[in-house]
Amino acid sequence: MPTDTVPPSSSSTELLFKPRQLRELVRGVPWLSHIEDDELEALLQDSELRTLKTREWLFRQETPADWLHVVISGTVRLVRSAGDGRMATIRCVERGGTLGELSMVSSAGVYLYSSEALRRTHVLSIPAARCREILDRQPACRAEFMSRLALELTDRLEDLALLTQGDAMSRLVSYVLRQLPSGRSKAPRVVRLTIPKRWLAAQLAMTPETLSRLLAKLRDSGAINIDRQRLTVLDEQKLRDFMMTDD
Repeated sequence: MPTDTVPPSSSSTELLFKPRQLRELVRGVPWLSHIEDDELEALLQDSELRTLKTREWLFRQETPADWLHVVISGTVRLVRSAGDGRMATIRCVERGGTLGELSMVSSAGVYLYSSEALRRTHVLSIPAARCREILDRQPACRAEFMSRLALELTDRLEDLALLTQGDAMSRLVSYVLRQLPSGRSKAPRVVRLTIPKRWLAAQLAMTPETLSRLLAKLRDSGAINIDRQRLTVLDEQKLRDFMMTDD
């Protein structure tokens, strides 16, 4: 595995590039979680570590989709260019998230969106061809891969419906609910708002000022509590009720 982009040993992120951590990172990708150890090692040997500066593009829309990327640290936003030149933020991806999965099943063989680092970011780039080989040979991996794509498509369809039919509050509440950890624990559930507010606002098709106003409204209602980047859902039903009322 090339290591020329790995930070020096004094870097606080060095531990993220240790073989064990990289193996765990790949195992964290659901459809790669059950591959054999020797296949995982071979996959890592063919992969590359990349470091991106703030506002640097990892890849551009319509360029050859030769790599699947897994975020090691930092934050990347996915943007889609429209025919008139405008760019729409699809979503932001942080540690453990993947970039380029949709492009792996595109017959055109190109990225369907662009990817830009929002801060200094490290990614593990895995050859897309190797990933396709795994999917071809392992039905369980292929089934999980298709399941993940179905979930991604469902989320994007919900985004589209809210953009065309819902108000700003509905889009915000939908986003918060989808970030909640799974399960039915009675304890308050927490969402980490780690991406810059302006990019989250862009993802939700609103201004940063509107986002701040709506978060304050939810807080004042007792539905949530906000402490810096930590959003705690105090009353999930009250939160859902906001989706049924006009903003």
